[in-house]
Amino acid sequence: MSNEADAIVSTIIAKWCAGFAALDAAALSSLYSNNAFFFGSNPTLYRGRDGVADYFNGLPRWRKPSAVFSDVNAAQAGPDLINMAATITFDLAGERDELVVKMSWVIVREDGDWKIVNHHASAKAPLI
Repeated sequence: MSNEADAIVSTIIAKWCAGFAALDAAALSSLYSNNAFFFGSNPTLYRGRDGVADYFNGLPRWRKPSAVFSDVNAAQAGPDLINMAATITFDLAGERDELVVKMSWVIVREDGDWKIVNHHASAKAPLI
C-alpha cells in the first residue's frame, strides 16, 4: 500500500466513522461520488449522493452507533483510482447484536477531491 493511498483511505475512514457515529446522512453522502453505486446492508442498489443519503436516513436511529475498521488494505490502482477492502465491526450499544461485515470501496479523484464511487458491504460469515 502506498503512503498516499494509505493517507487518503485513512482520512475517508475517519470522516466516515464520525458521520456514522452521528448518523449524519449529509456528512456521509458527501464522501461519495455523484455517480456512486452503493450496496449496504439491504438488497437495494442506491445510486449517487442522494441515494447514499436515502440509505443512511433509512437506518434505525440507534442511540450510540460506532464503526471500527480493521484489516484495511488499499492499493493505488491508477493516478485517480484507489481500491480499498476492510472489515468493519459495527457496535450498536446493545440495541442489536454486533455486526461484522466485509467492505470494499473504489475511490476516485473527482473535482480535485477523493470520493467513494463504489461501496459494497457483505456478510463476514462464509456463504458457502
